[in-house]
Amino acid sequence: MASADLRAELECSLCLNIYTDPVTLKCGHNYCRSCIDRVLDTQGGSGGYSCPECREKFQDRPPLQRNITLCNIVENFLSPQPDQESGVFCTYCVDSPVPAVRSCLLCEVSLCDKHLRVHKKSPEHILTDPTLSMENWKCSVHKKILEYYCTEDDTCICVSCSLAGEHRGHQVEMLDEASEKKKETLRKVLQKLLSKREETEERVQSLQNHRRKVEEKAAGDTERVTALFRNLRRRLEDLEKEFLRDISGWAERIFLPVLDKIRDLEIKKEELSRKMHHIEELCNMTDPLTVLQESDTGDLCDTEDGDNEDRERHEELLHDGGGLDVAGMSHTLHTLSDIITEINVYFPIQKAADILLDVNTAHNFLHISDDRKTASWSDRNQKCPKTPERFQDYPQVLSSQSFSSGRHYWEVDVEGSNEWRAGLCYPSIVRRERQSLIGFNNKSWGLARSGNQYGVRHDNKEIPLSASISSNKVRIYLDYEAGRISFYDLCDPIQHLHTITTTFTEPLHAMLCVWEDCIKIHEGNQEISAQRLVASQGGEMGLVQYTTNRIKQWVGL
Repeated sequence: MASADLRAELECSLCLNIYTDPVTLKCGHNYCRSCIDRVLDTQGGSGGYSCPECREKFQDRPPLQRNITLCNIVENFLSPQPDQESGVFCTYCVDSPVPAVRSCLLCEVSLCDKHLRVHKKSPEHILTDPTLSMENWKCSVHKKILEYYCTEDDTCICVSCSLAGEHRGHQVEMLDEASEKKKETLRKVLQKLLSKREETEERVQSLQNHRRKVEEKAAGDTERVTALFRNLRRRLEDLEKEFLRDISGWAERIFLPVLDKIRDLEIKKEELSRKMHHIEELCNMTDPLTVLQESDTGDLCDTEDGDNEDRERHEELLHDGGGLDVAGMSHTLHTLSDIITEINVYFPIQKAADILLDVNTAHNFLHISDDRKTASWSDRNQKCPKTPERFQDYPQVLSSQSFSSGRHYWEVDVEGSNEWRAGLCYPSIVRRERQSLIGFNNKSWGLARSGNQYGVRHDNKEIPLSASISSNKVRIYLDYEAGRISFYDLCDPIQHLHTITTTFTEPLHAMLCVWEDCIKIHEGNQEISAQRLVASQGGEMGLVQYTTNRIKQWVGL
Protein backbone atom coordinates (compact mmCIF):
# COMPACT_ATOMS: atom_id res chain seq x y z
CA MET A 1 0.00 0.00 0.00
CA ALA A 2 2.86 2.35 0.94
CA SER A 3 4.58 1.60 -2.38
CA ALA A 4 1.40 2.43 -4.31
CA ASP A 5 1.01 5.73 -2.42
CA LEU A 6 4.64 6.62 -3.12
CA ARG A 7 4.23 5.82 -6.80
CA ALA A 8 1.23 8.16 -6.99
CA GLU A 9 3.36 10.95 -5.51
CA LEU A 10 6.08 10.30 -8.10
CA GLU A 11 3.80 10.56 -11.14
CA CYS A 12 4.00 13.60 -13.45
CA SER A 13 0.55 15.21 -13.73
CA LEU A 14 1.10 15.81 -17.45
CA CYS A 15 2.19 12.39 -18.76
CA LEU A 16 0.94 10.34 -15.73
CA ASN A 17 4.23 8.39 -15.69
CA ILE A 18 7.06 8.31 -13.14
CA TYR A 19 9.06 11.55 -13.31
CA THR A 20 11.84 11.68 -15.90
CA ASP A 21 14.45 14.38 -15.10
CA PRO A 22 11.99 16.19 -12.77
CA VAL A 23 12.15 20.01 -12.65
CA THR A 24 10.38 22.57 -10.45
CA LEU A 25 8.54 25.78 -11.39
CA LYS A 26 8.58 28.91 -9.22
CA CYS A 27 5.21 27.90 -7.78
CA GLY A 28 6.69 24.63 -6.44
CA HIS A 29 5.00 22.15 -8.76
CA ASN A 30 7.11 19.42 -10.38
CA TYR A 31 7.00 18.02 -13.94
CA CYS A 32 9.12 15.99 -16.32
CA ARG A 33 11.46 18.40 -18.09
CA SER A 34 10.29 17.33 -21.56
CA CYS A 35 6.59 17.52 -20.56
CA ILE A 36 6.72 21.06 -19.19
CA ASP A 37 8.97 22.17 -22.09
CA ARG A 38 6.25 21.15 -24.56
CA VAL A 39 3.57 22.99 -22.55
CA LEU A 40 5.67 26.17 -22.33
CA ASP A 41 6.45 25.98 -26.06
CA THR A 42 2.71 25.88 -26.76
CA GLN A 43 1.98 28.74 -24.37
CA GLY A 44 4.71 30.87 -25.91
CA GLY A 45 2.59 31.62 -28.95
CA SER A 46 -0.27 32.98 -26.80
CA GLY A 47 1.77 35.71 -25.14
CA GLY A 48 1.99 34.35 -21.58
CA TYR A 49 3.02 31.41 -19.40
CA SER A 50 1.31 29.65 -16.49
CA CYS A 51 1.61 26.54 -14.33
CA PRO A 52 -0.63 23.77 -15.75
CA GLU A 53 -1.64 22.74 -12.23
CA CYS A 54 -2.19 25.90 -10.15
CA ARG A 55 -2.49 28.32 -13.12
CA GLU A 56 -0.03 30.79 -11.57
CA LYS A 57 1.00 33.18 -14.36
CA PHE A 58 4.55 34.16 -15.29
CA GLN A 59 5.38 37.21 -17.38
CA ASP A 60 8.46 35.55 -18.93
CA ARG A 61 9.19 31.90 -19.68
CA PRO A 62 9.93 30.45 -16.21
CA PRO A 63 13.35 28.86 -15.61
CA LEU A 64 13.29 25.11 -14.93
CA GLN A 65 15.21 24.14 -11.76
CA ARG A 66 16.23 20.48 -11.56
CA ASN A 67 14.79 18.86 -8.42
CA ILE A 68 17.77 16.80 -7.22
CA THR A 69 15.98 15.37 -4.19
CA LEU A 70 13.06 14.16 -6.28
CA CYS A 71 15.50 12.71 -8.84
CA ASN A 72 17.15 10.63 -6.11
CA ILE A 73 13.78 9.41 -4.79
CA VAL A 74 12.70 8.35 -8.27
CA GLU A 75 16.03 6.59 -8.84
CA ASN A 76 15.77 4.66 -5.58
CA PHE A 77 12.14 3.80 -6.24
CA LEU A 78 12.93 2.40 -9.68
CA SER A 79 16.16 0.59 -8.71
CA PRO A 80 15.85 -3.22 -8.37
CA GLN A 81 15.67 -4.52 -4.76
CA PRO A 82 15.71 -8.32 -5.07
CA ASP A 83 15.96 -8.99 -1.36
CA GLN A 84 12.65 -7.29 -0.67
CA GLU A 85 10.79 -7.01 -3.93
CA SER A 86 11.26 -10.53 -5.34
CA GLY A 87 9.00 -12.10 -2.72
CA VAL A 88 11.37 -15.12 -2.43
CA PHE A 89 12.16 -16.18 1.14
CA CYS A 90 14.60 -18.66 2.66
CA THR A 91 13.25 -22.23 2.58
CA TYR A 92 14.80 -23.07 5.95
CA CYS A 93 13.76 -19.98 7.92
CA VAL A 94 10.26 -21.23 8.70
CA ASP A 95 9.74 -19.43 12.02
CA SER A 96 10.40 -15.96 10.71
CA PRO A 97 10.51 -15.36 6.91
CA VAL A 98 13.88 -14.07 5.80
CA PRO A 99 14.44 -12.85 2.21
CA ALA A 100 16.50 -15.24 0.13
CA VAL A 101 19.71 -14.11 -1.52
CA ARG A 102 20.28 -17.15 -3.77
CA SER A 103 18.41 -20.24 -5.01
CA CYS A 104 19.95 -23.72 -5.57
CA LEU A 105 18.64 -25.36 -8.72
CA LEU A 106 19.91 -28.80 -7.72
CA CYS A 107 18.30 -28.79 -4.28
CA GLU A 108 15.37 -26.66 -5.43
CA VAL A 109 15.63 -24.45 -2.32
CA SER A 110 16.13 -20.75 -1.65
CA LEU A 111 18.72 -19.60 0.89
CA CYS A 112 19.34 -16.61 3.10
CA ASP A 113 22.89 -15.43 3.92
CA LYS A 114 23.17 -17.71 6.96
CA HIS A 115 22.01 -20.89 5.25
CA LEU A 116 23.99 -20.09 2.09
CA ARG A 117 27.21 -20.20 4.08
CA VAL A 118 26.56 -23.82 5.16
CA HIS A 119 25.18 -24.94 1.79
CA LYS A 120 27.31 -27.40 -0.19
CA LYS A 121 29.44 -25.65 -2.73
CA SER A 122 30.18 -28.57 -5.02
CA PRO A 123 29.88 -27.85 -8.80
CA GLU A 124 26.60 -29.71 -9.17
CA HIS A 125 24.95 -27.22 -6.83
CA ILE A 126 24.03 -24.43 -9.25
CA LEU A 127 23.22 -21.14 -7.53
CA THR A 128 21.12 -18.41 -9.17
CA ASP A 129 19.29 -15.25 -8.21
CA PRO A 130 16.29 -15.94 -5.97
CA THR A 131 13.46 -17.45 -8.00
CA LEU A 132 10.11 -19.13 -7.43
CA SER A 133 10.09 -20.70 -10.89
CA MET A 134 12.84 -23.27 -10.66
CA GLU A 135 11.04 -25.54 -13.13
CA ASN A 136 11.91 -23.00 -15.83
CA TRP A 137 15.57 -23.93 -15.23
CA LYS A 138 14.98 -27.60 -16.07
CA CYS A 139 14.59 -29.40 -19.36
CA SER A 140 10.95 -30.19 -20.07
CA VAL A 141 11.98 -33.55 -21.60
CA HIS A 142 14.76 -34.87 -19.34
CA LYS A 143 13.96 -32.89 -16.18
CA LYS A 144 17.61 -31.95 -15.88
CA ILE A 145 19.11 -28.53 -15.28
CA LEU A 146 19.60 -26.41 -18.39
CA GLU A 147 23.36 -25.97 -18.69
CA TYR A 148 23.96 -25.37 -22.42
CA TYR A 149 22.81 -23.18 -25.26
CA CYS A 150 22.31 -24.60 -28.76
CA THR A 151 23.48 -21.92 -31.21
CA GLU A 152 21.88 -23.66 -34.18
CA ASP A 153 18.37 -23.78 -32.67
CA ASP A 154 18.71 -20.73 -30.38
CA THR A 155 17.46 -22.61 -27.30
CA CYS A 156 18.67 -23.69 -23.85
CA ILE A 157 19.27 -27.44 -23.39
CA CYS A 158 20.41 -29.95 -20.77
CA VAL A 159 23.35 -32.36 -21.01
CA SER A 160 21.10 -35.20 -22.20
CA CYS A 161 19.76 -33.06 -25.04
CA SER A 162 23.30 -32.37 -26.24
CA LEU A 163 24.51 -36.00 -25.98
CA ALA A 164 21.57 -38.12 -27.00
CA GLY A 165 18.66 -35.85 -27.77
CA GLU A 166 17.51 -33.90 -30.81
CA HIS A 167 20.40 -31.42 -30.42
CA ARG A 168 23.07 -34.13 -30.70
CA GLY A 169 25.98 -32.93 -32.82
CA HIS A 170 24.89 -29.28 -32.73
CA GLN A 171 27.22 -26.47 -31.77
CA VAL A 172 26.57 -25.73 -28.09
CA GLU A 173 27.94 -23.28 -25.54
CA MET A 174 27.81 -22.97 -21.77
CA LEU A 175 24.93 -20.78 -20.62
CA ASP A 176 27.22 -18.17 -19.04
CA GLU A 177 29.37 -17.98 -22.16
CA ALA A 178 26.36 -17.70 -24.47
CA SER A 179 24.77 -15.16 -22.16
CA GLU A 180 27.88 -12.98 -22.19
CA LYS A 181 28.02 -13.09 -25.99
CA LYS A 182 24.38 -12.06 -26.23
CA LYS A 183 24.93 -9.32 -23.66
CA GLU A 184 27.85 -8.03 -25.73
CA THR A 185 25.63 -7.96 -28.82
CA LEU A 186 22.88 -6.23 -26.85
CA ARG A 187 25.36 -3.68 -25.50
CA LYS A 188 26.36 -2.79 -29.07
CA VAL A 189 22.69 -2.52 -30.04
CA LEU A 190 22.10 -0.42 -26.93
CA GLN A 191 24.96 1.88 -27.86
CA LYS A 192 23.51 2.36 -31.34
CA LEU A 193 20.07 3.00 -29.89
CA LEU A 194 21.54 5.52 -27.44
CA SER A 195 23.26 7.32 -30.33
CA LYS A 196 20.04 7.33 -32.33
CA ARG A 197 18.07 8.58 -29.34
CA GLU A 198 20.59 11.38 -28.78
CA GLU A 199 20.41 12.25 -32.46
CA THR A 200 16.61 12.18 -32.30
CA GLU A 201 16.62 14.39 -29.22
CA GLU A 202 18.91 16.85 -31.01
CA ARG A 203 16.56 16.89 -33.99
CA VAL A 204 13.57 17.42 -31.73
CA GLN A 205 15.38 20.24 -29.95
CA SER A 206 16.43 21.87 -33.23
CA LEU A 207 12.87 21.64 -34.56
CA GLN A 208 11.50 23.07 -31.31
CA ASN A 209 13.99 25.94 -31.56
CA HIS A 210 13.00 26.47 -35.18
CA ARG A 211 9.33 26.40 -34.26
CA ARG A 212 9.92 29.00 -31.54
CA LYS A 213 11.75 31.23 -34.03
CA VAL A 214 8.94 30.82 -36.57
CA GLU A 215 6.33 31.61 -33.90
CA GLU A 216 8.26 34.69 -32.77
CA LYS A 217 8.70 35.88 -36.36
CA ALA A 218 5.05 35.17 -37.16
CA ALA A 219 3.97 37.08 -34.05
CA GLY A 220 6.15 40.04 -35.04
CA ASP A 221 4.95 39.96 -38.64
CA THR A 222 1.32 39.67 -37.47
CA GLU A 223 1.75 42.71 -35.26
CA ARG A 224 3.36 44.73 -38.04
CA VAL A 225 0.79 43.72 -40.65
CA THR A 226 -2.09 44.40 -38.23
CA ALA A 227 -0.72 47.87 -37.51
CA LEU A 228 -0.13 48.44 -41.22
CA PHE A 229 -3.66 47.56 -42.25
CA ARG A 230 -5.10 49.48 -39.29
CA ASN A 231 -3.28 52.57 -40.56
CA LEU A 232 -4.28 51.70 -44.12
CA ARG A 233 -7.96 51.45 -43.14
CA ARG A 234 -7.67 54.77 -41.32
CA ARG A 235 -6.03 56.34 -44.38
CA LEU A 236 -8.69 54.87 -46.67
CA GLU A 237 -11.44 56.17 -44.39
CA ASP A 238 -9.81 59.61 -44.36
CA LEU A 239 -9.43 59.44 -48.12
CA GLU A 240 -13.08 58.44 -48.55
CA LYS A 241 -14.19 61.33 -46.30
CA GLU A 242 -11.97 63.70 -48.25
CA PHE A 243 -13.36 62.54 -51.58
CA LEU A 244 -16.95 62.69 -50.33
CA ARG A 245 -16.29 66.15 -48.87
CA ASP A 246 -14.90 67.32 -52.20
CA ILE A 247 -17.88 65.88 -54.05
CA SER A 248 -20.30 67.47 -51.57
CA GLY A 249 -18.52 70.84 -51.81
CA TRP A 250 -18.50 70.69 -55.58
CA ALA A 251 -22.21 69.80 -55.68
CA GLU A 252 -23.05 72.58 -53.21
CA ARG A 253 -21.12 75.09 -55.28
CA ILE A 254 -23.20 74.09 -58.29
CA PHE A 255 -26.49 73.75 -56.43
CA LEU A 256 -26.60 77.18 -54.74
CA PRO A 257 -26.59 79.30 -57.93
CA VAL A 258 -28.99 76.83 -59.53
CA LEU A 259 -31.36 77.09 -56.57
CA ASP A 260 -31.16 80.89 -56.70
CA LYS A 261 -31.91 80.85 -60.40
CA ILE A 262 -34.78 78.39 -59.94
CA ARG A 263 -36.23 80.72 -57.31
CA ASP A 264 -35.94 83.72 -59.69
CA LEU A 265 -37.52 81.74 -62.51
CA GLU A 266 -40.36 80.61 -60.24
CA ILE A 267 -41.07 84.27 -59.42
CA LYS A 268 -40.89 85.16 -63.10
CA LYS A 269 -43.22 82.27 -63.91
CA GLU A 270 -45.72 83.55 -61.33
CA GLU A 271 -45.52 87.05 -62.83
CA LEU A 272 -46.10 85.65 -66.33
CA SER A 273 -49.04 83.63 -65.07
CA ARG A 274 -50.54 86.78 -63.50
CA LYS A 275 -50.13 88.73 -66.76
CA MET A 276 -51.64 85.85 -68.75
CA HIS A 277 -54.65 85.70 -66.44
CA HIS A 278 -55.21 89.47 -66.70
CA ILE A 279 -54.90 89.39 -70.49
CA GLU A 280 -57.38 86.49 -70.68
CA GLU A 281 -59.84 88.53 -68.59
CA LEU A 282 -59.44 91.51 -70.97
CA CYS A 283 -59.91 89.26 -73.98
CA ASN A 284 -63.14 87.89 -72.48
CA MET A 285 -64.66 91.38 -71.82
CA THR A 286 -67.51 92.52 -74.05
CA ASP A 287 -67.23 96.19 -73.09
CA PRO A 288 -64.81 97.82 -75.62
CA LEU A 289 -64.49 100.95 -73.52
CA THR A 290 -63.06 99.00 -70.53
CA VAL A 291 -60.61 97.14 -72.74
CA LEU A 292 -59.35 100.29 -74.40
CA GLN A 293 -59.08 102.24 -71.17
CA GLU A 294 -56.82 99.54 -69.48
CA SER A 295 -53.77 101.59 -68.47
CA ASP A 296 -50.98 98.85 -68.11
CA THR A 297 -51.45 97.00 -71.38
CA GLY A 298 -47.94 98.11 -72.37
CA ASP A 299 -46.44 96.30 -69.42
CA LEU A 300 -48.60 93.29 -70.16
CA CYS A 301 -47.34 93.07 -73.72
CA ASP A 302 -43.64 93.52 -72.82
CA THR A 303 -42.42 89.87 -72.55
CA GLU A 304 -38.86 90.26 -73.91
CA ASP A 305 -37.36 92.13 -70.98
CA GLY A 306 -34.25 90.25 -69.68
CA ASP A 307 -34.87 87.15 -71.76
CA ASN A 308 -31.43 87.14 -73.41
CA GLU A 309 -29.64 87.57 -70.10
CA ASP A 310 -31.72 84.78 -68.56
CA ARG A 311 -30.90 82.42 -71.40
CA GLU A 312 -27.18 83.11 -71.13
CA ARG A 313 -27.23 82.52 -67.35
CA HIS A 314 -29.26 79.36 -67.91
CA GLU A 315 -26.64 77.99 -70.32
CA GLU A 316 -23.84 78.86 -67.90
CA LEU A 317 -25.50 76.96 -65.09
CA LEU A 318 -26.19 73.93 -67.28
CA HIS A 319 -22.56 73.68 -68.31
CA ASP A 320 -20.98 74.52 -64.96
CA GLY A 321 -19.99 70.96 -63.92
CA GLY A 322 -16.22 71.36 -63.76
CA GLY A 323 -13.96 71.88 -60.82
CA LEU A 324 -14.07 68.33 -59.35
CA ASP A 325 -10.64 66.65 -59.59
CA VAL A 326 -11.95 63.36 -60.93
CA ALA A 327 -8.60 62.61 -62.59
CA GLY A 328 -6.75 63.08 -59.30
CA MET A 329 -9.15 60.79 -57.45
CA SER A 330 -8.85 58.17 -60.18
CA HIS A 331 -5.06 58.37 -60.11
CA THR A 332 -4.98 57.90 -56.34
CA LEU A 333 -7.24 54.85 -56.46
CA HIS A 334 -5.37 53.32 -59.39
CA THR A 335 -2.09 53.85 -57.54
CA LEU A 336 -3.47 51.81 -54.64
CA SER A 337 -4.68 49.12 -57.04
CA ASP A 338 -1.24 48.93 -58.68
CA ILE A 339 0.46 48.59 -55.30
CA ILE A 340 -1.83 45.74 -54.28
CA THR A 341 -1.22 43.98 -57.62
CA GLU A 342 2.52 44.50 -57.28
CA ILE A 343 2.64 43.22 -53.70
CA ASN A 344 0.60 40.15 -54.62
CA VAL A 345 3.46 39.04 -56.88
CA TYR A 346 5.85 38.77 -53.95
CA PHE A 347 3.71 36.62 -51.70
CA PRO A 348 4.80 32.95 -51.85
CA ILE A 349 3.51 31.22 -54.97
CA GLN A 350 5.91 28.31 -55.26
CA LYS A 351 9.57 27.98 -56.06
CA ALA A 352 10.81 29.29 -59.39
CA ALA A 353 9.87 27.04 -62.29
CA ASP A 354 12.79 24.89 -63.44
CA ILE A 355 12.82 25.86 -67.11
CA LEU A 356 14.78 23.60 -69.49
CA LEU A 357 15.09 24.45 -73.18
CA ASP A 358 13.92 21.92 -75.76
CA VAL A 359 16.79 21.42 -78.23
CA ASN A 360 14.37 19.77 -80.69
CA THR A 361 12.67 23.16 -81.20
CA ALA A 362 15.86 25.27 -81.45
CA HIS A 363 16.69 27.08 -84.71
CA ASN A 364 19.82 25.79 -86.47
CA PHE A 365 21.76 28.99 -85.74
CA LEU A 366 20.92 28.77 -82.06
CA HIS A 367 23.24 26.83 -79.73
CA ILE A 368 21.71 25.36 -76.56
CA SER A 369 24.06 24.75 -73.61
CA ASP A 370 24.52 21.32 -72.08
CA ASP A 371 22.47 22.28 -69.02
CA ARG A 372 19.71 23.50 -71.39
CA LYS A 373 19.59 26.89 -69.68
CA THR A 374 21.42 29.13 -72.17
CA ALA A 375 20.52 30.02 -75.77
CA SER A 376 23.38 31.53 -77.82
CA TRP A 377 23.44 32.96 -81.35
CA SER A 378 25.86 30.98 -83.49
CA ASP A 379 27.28 31.85 -86.90
CA ARG A 380 27.69 28.17 -87.56
CA ASN A 381 24.75 26.07 -88.70
CA GLN A 382 24.04 23.32 -86.19
CA LYS A 383 22.77 21.15 -89.08
CA CYS A 384 20.00 19.61 -87.01
CA PRO A 385 17.31 17.79 -89.00
CA LYS A 386 14.34 19.86 -90.09
CA THR A 387 11.29 18.69 -88.19
CA PRO A 388 7.79 20.16 -87.66
CA GLU A 389 8.84 21.17 -84.13
CA ARG A 390 11.97 23.13 -85.11
CA PHE A 391 11.87 26.89 -85.85
CA GLN A 392 13.05 27.49 -89.41
CA ASP A 393 13.29 31.27 -89.90
CA TYR A 394 14.02 32.88 -86.52
CA PRO A 395 16.55 31.98 -83.77
CA GLN A 396 13.95 30.82 -81.28
CA VAL A 397 13.53 27.93 -78.83
CA LEU A 398 10.76 26.68 -76.53
CA SER A 399 10.88 25.14 -73.06
CA SER A 400 10.41 21.41 -72.79
CA GLN A 401 7.75 21.77 -70.09
CA SER A 402 4.41 23.51 -70.41
CA PHE A 403 2.01 25.16 -67.97
CA SER A 404 -1.73 24.56 -68.09
CA SER A 405 -2.67 25.71 -64.58
CA GLY A 406 -1.36 27.49 -61.51
CA ARG A 407 0.97 30.42 -60.91
CA HIS A 408 4.61 30.25 -62.00
CA TYR A 409 7.58 32.53 -62.55
CA TRP A 410 11.10 32.33 -63.93
CA GLU A 411 13.90 34.77 -64.58
CA VAL A 412 15.90 35.46 -67.74
CA ASP A 413 19.42 36.91 -67.67
CA VAL A 414 19.59 39.21 -70.73
CA GLU A 415 22.91 40.91 -69.98
CA GLY A 416 24.69 39.19 -72.86
CA SER A 417 22.56 40.55 -75.71
CA ASN A 418 21.09 43.75 -77.14
CA GLU A 419 18.71 41.91 -79.49
CA TRP A 420 16.40 39.46 -77.74
CA ARG A 421 12.80 38.44 -76.98
CA ALA A 422 11.42 36.45 -74.04
CA GLY A 423 7.88 35.36 -73.23
CA LEU A 424 5.37 32.54 -73.72
CA CYS A 425 3.51 30.85 -76.53
CA TYR A 426 1.07 28.05 -77.35
CA PRO A 427 2.54 24.79 -78.69
CA SER A 428 0.43 25.30 -81.83
CA ILE A 429 2.50 28.33 -82.89
CA VAL A 430 3.74 28.00 -86.50
CA ARG A 431 7.46 27.25 -86.87
CA ARG A 432 8.33 29.11 -90.07
CA GLU A 433 8.00 32.50 -91.82
CA ARG A 434 7.23 35.86 -90.19
CA GLN A 435 4.18 34.75 -88.22
CA SER A 436 6.41 32.37 -86.23
CA LEU A 437 8.27 35.24 -84.52
CA ILE A 438 7.30 35.72 -80.88
CA GLY A 439 4.67 38.46 -80.53
CA PHE A 440 3.89 38.60 -84.25
CA ASN A 441 0.88 36.26 -83.92
CA ASN A 442 -2.07 35.68 -81.61
CA LYS A 443 -0.41 32.63 -80.03
CA SER A 444 2.56 34.28 -78.34
CA TRP A 445 3.34 37.11 -75.93
CA GLY A 446 6.82 38.57 -75.56
CA LEU A 447 9.02 41.25 -74.01
CA ALA A 448 11.54 42.48 -76.58
CA ARG A 449 14.70 44.59 -76.80
CA SER A 450 16.09 46.02 -80.03
CA GLY A 451 19.06 48.27 -79.37
CA ASN A 452 17.85 50.70 -76.68
CA GLN A 453 14.16 50.20 -77.45
CA TYR A 454 11.93 47.99 -75.27
CA GLY A 455 8.37 46.86 -75.82
CA VAL A 456 5.76 44.16 -75.23
CA ARG A 457 4.24 42.55 -78.33
CA HIS A 458 1.25 40.28 -79.01
CA ASP A 459 -0.78 39.62 -82.17
CA ASN A 460 1.62 41.87 -84.14
CA LYS A 461 0.76 44.86 -81.90
CA GLU A 462 3.53 46.44 -79.84
CA ILE A 463 3.27 48.50 -76.65
CA PRO A 464 6.48 50.57 -76.30
CA LEU A 465 7.99 50.79 -72.82
CA SER A 466 9.33 54.13 -71.69
CA ALA A 467 11.60 52.57 -69.06
CA SER A 468 14.73 50.58 -69.87
CA ILE A 469 15.76 47.37 -68.10
CA SER A 470 18.55 48.45 -65.80
CA SER A 471 19.24 45.20 -63.98
CA ASN A 472 19.85 43.03 -67.08
CA LYS A 473 17.54 40.47 -65.57
CA VAL A 474 13.80 40.13 -66.12
CA ARG A 475 11.14 38.09 -64.38
CA ILE A 476 8.23 36.54 -66.26
CA TYR A 477 5.22 35.78 -64.08
CA LEU A 478 2.29 33.62 -65.22
CA ASP A 479 -1.10 33.24 -63.53
CA TYR A 480 -2.83 30.79 -65.83
CA GLU A 481 -6.32 30.82 -64.31
CA ALA A 482 -6.34 34.64 -64.10
CA GLY A 483 -5.10 34.86 -67.71
CA ARG A 484 -2.25 37.17 -66.70
CA ILE A 485 1.35 37.48 -67.91
CA SER A 486 3.51 40.10 -66.17
CA PHE A 487 7.04 41.29 -66.89
CA TYR A 488 9.35 42.77 -64.23
CA ASP A 489 12.78 44.37 -64.19
CA LEU A 490 14.69 42.87 -61.23
CA CYS A 491 16.29 46.17 -60.25
CA ASP A 492 16.21 47.55 -56.70
CA PRO A 493 13.34 47.91 -56.06
CA ILE A 494 11.74 45.58 -58.60
CA GLN A 495 9.98 47.53 -61.36
CA HIS A 496 6.74 46.35 -62.94
CA LEU A 497 7.08 46.74 -66.72
CA HIS A 498 3.76 45.55 -68.14
CA THR A 499 0.92 43.08 -67.55
CA ILE A 500 -1.08 41.38 -70.29
CA THR A 501 -4.54 40.03 -69.44
CA THR A 502 -6.30 37.50 -71.66
CA THR A 503 -7.96 34.06 -71.58
CA PHE A 504 -5.68 31.11 -72.26
CA THR A 505 -6.98 28.26 -74.41
CA GLU A 506 -3.89 26.04 -74.62
CA PRO A 507 -0.93 25.09 -72.42
CA LEU A 508 1.90 27.64 -72.45
CA HIS A 509 5.63 27.13 -73.11
CA ALA A 510 8.40 29.54 -72.18
CA MET A 511 9.98 30.99 -75.34
CA LEU A 512 13.33 32.70 -76.05
CA CYS A 513 14.67 34.45 -79.14
CA VAL A 514 18.18 35.91 -79.48
CA TRP A 515 20.07 37.48 -82.43
CA GLU A 516 23.21 38.51 -80.60
CA ASP A 517 25.42 36.75 -78.05
CA CYS A 518 23.27 34.86 -75.53
CA ILE A 519 20.52 34.96 -72.92
CA LYS A 520 19.92 32.35 -70.24
CA ILE A 521 17.35 31.08 -67.81
CA HIS A 522 18.36 32.18 -64.33
CA GLU A 523 17.88 30.02 -61.23
CA GLY A 524 15.60 32.58 -59.65
CA ASN A 525 14.55 32.55 -56.02
CA GLN A 526 11.47 34.52 -55.13
CA GLU A 527 12.30 35.02 -51.47
CA ILE A 528 15.83 36.23 -52.22
CA SER A 529 14.50 38.59 -54.87
CA ALA A 530 11.91 39.95 -52.49
CA GLN A 531 14.52 40.44 -49.79
CA ARG A 532 16.71 42.23 -52.31
CA LEU A 533 13.91 44.77 -52.69
CA VAL A 534 14.48 45.90 -49.14
CA ALA A 535 18.17 45.05 -48.79
CA SER A 536 18.98 48.74 -48.51
CA GLN A 537 17.07 48.78 -45.25
CA GLY A 538 19.16 45.93 -43.87
CA GLY A 539 18.36 42.53 -42.47
CA GLU A 540 16.28 39.57 -43.60
CA MET A 541 13.08 41.60 -43.77
CA GLY A 542 11.15 39.38 -46.17
CA LEU A 543 7.85 39.91 -47.91
CA VAL A 544 5.91 41.36 -45.00
CA GLN A 545 8.42 44.18 -44.53
CA TYR A 546 8.41 44.91 -48.26
CA THR A 547 4.60 45.05 -48.20
CA THR A 548 4.73 47.37 -45.19
CA ASN A 549 7.23 49.74 -46.79
CA ARG A 550 5.46 49.80 -50.16
CA ILE A 551 2.02 50.58 -48.74
CA LYS A 552 3.50 53.09 -46.29
CA GLN A 553 4.86 55.01 -49.27
CA TRP A 554 1.31 55.36 -50.57
CA VAL A 555 -0.31 55.90 -47.17
CA GLY A 556 2.24 58.59 -46.37
CA LEU A 557 3.29 57.28 -42.97
